[in-house]
Amino acid sequence: MSSPVITTRGLARTFRLRTGPVHAVRGIDLTVERGEILGFLGPNGAGKTTTLRMLTTLLPPTGGQAEIAGHDLRRDPDAVRRRIGYVAQSGGLDPACPAREELVTQGRLHRLGRAEAAARAAELAADLGLGELLDRPTAALSGGQRRRLEIALGLVNRPEVLFLDEPTTGLDPASRADLWQLVRRIRDRDGTTVFLTTHYLDEADVLADRIVVVDGGTVVAEGTATELKRRHAGDPAASLQDAFLAITGRAPADEPVAV
Repeated sequence: MSSPVITTRGLARTFRLRTGPVHAVRGIDLTVERGEILGFLGPNGAGKTTTLRMLTTLLPPTGGQAEIAGHDLRRDPDAVRRRIGYVAQSGGLDPACPAREELVTQGRLHRLGRAEAAARAAELAADLGLGELLDRPTAALSGGQRRRLEIALGLVNRPEVLFLDEPTTGLDPASRADLWQLVRRIRDRDGTTVFLTTHYLDEADVLADRIVVVDGGTVVAEGTATELKRRHAGDPAASLQDAFLAITGRAPADEPVAV
């Protein structure tokens, strides 16, 4: 068997405020297998976003250990960055910038030559249904098209792990369904591991091979959707919402912004 692509042991983050320390993440233990789609769920203040920011090297841990794609998160964050893609919830597209320029610039930031970056941009655009939109400014794209472009940006460097933070927030049902198919295709065809955070429990139920629930800065439950329903809601035919409420006592909709 191949080694896990993500392992964490006691991963922690404490913020030092004037009023005293805030232990946002108290010790996360995770193992994510290669090619897995992991749903990472948690209510408001659970530590979900802080954990994601640590795993994507945006925030240094204050405790514990993590290894991503064979590289130590704390000792070699640059090597981790080269092997991951990250699609933030808020996005970061320049409204006036054409889609092609966004993709080529991302390729150049990943140290691709100009010709190689242009070829990679065309390849991703064709694969993600953006080929006819490359010369449009991003402001002229629909919400679903912009999200596909943002995912394309996260794939420019052919990452081993793709982190998706609330990828379908604000999309209509048809665009959400399109994104679900895209995520499955990325995993099935390329073997990319997908680390997905979402407040939509139906999304986690449909997409995730396995689900991890965090609360109070620690992992409080993990397993397949069916296992969580059986174990915590008493019925594998129950909704994931029922299981989530039984685990945390709160709904994920209570978490517009997590720490």
